[in-house]
Amino acid sequence: MGVAGKNLKYLRKLRGWTQEEFSNKLGIKRSLLGAYEEERADPRIEVLEQVGEIFKLTLDELLLKDLGDAKGNYLAKRRAQKMASGSSNEIQLVPVKAAAGYLAGYADPEFLDELNTFTLPMLAPGSYRAFEIVGDSMLPTPSGSVIVGEKVDDIEDVRNNNTYIVISRNEGIVYKRVLKNTRTKQKYTLISDNVAYQPYNINAEDVIELWKATMVISKANTQQRWDVNQLASVVSDLQEQVSKLKKKKAN
Repeated sequence: MGVAGKNLKYLRKLRGWTQEEFSNKLGIKRSLLGAYEEERADPRIEVLEQVGEIFKLTLDELLLKDLGDAKGNYLAKRRAQKMASGSSNEIQLVPVKAAAGYLAGYADPEFLDELNTFTLPMLAPGSYRAFEIVGDSMLPTPSGSVIVGEKVDDIEDVRNNNTYIVISRNEGIVYKRVLKNTRTKQKYTLISDNVAYQPYNINAEDVIELWKATMVISKANTQQRWDVNQLASVVSDLQEQVSKLKKKKAN
């Protein structure tokens, strides 16, 4: 069947999936997918139809075109489709699995083109991106939430105590409150909403991207509830942390 197996391998690697992940999506055994990719067996039509649905490709394209060829093919088609859609507010989603790849590919059009996208009609025109977060450092925002952020082009535009997705060389992708350092413009303090986590400083030169949080998307019934005693404890701890930060800056 021509280049079908080669195309399966190309598309899988483009998405950063393992053979196990891709075969699970297709409902086949990993060994069978391996046979397809190594051209030891021809992919079944029903499998190719599933691949076509995932990647918005026709059977003819999967069977007859080398999608990895440099002459225009899959990525060129994806870009043309996005331009034709006329949507200026498409939001690229960076899931946890893509976080490591994002640090290397945040400026790579091919990497960004393969991120899934969605739209939110209530957002004003702008440059947005969404990031899945894990962990409990920003409770009551639960782990697994998606933070939709608007691009901040200049770190000097940071507003104290607002929440941001901060992408840096040393810390990777984190969701924190950001506080400007009054003593030097080259350092910023990142603060968790969960007071169990201590604030820490980062250097401005280490920040790769900054996205101001505009919306939080989380599953229903996952938001943690706080009782009065918990809230009082949180306020007390925050006051203590602010007091410590002020003392440090005064020294």
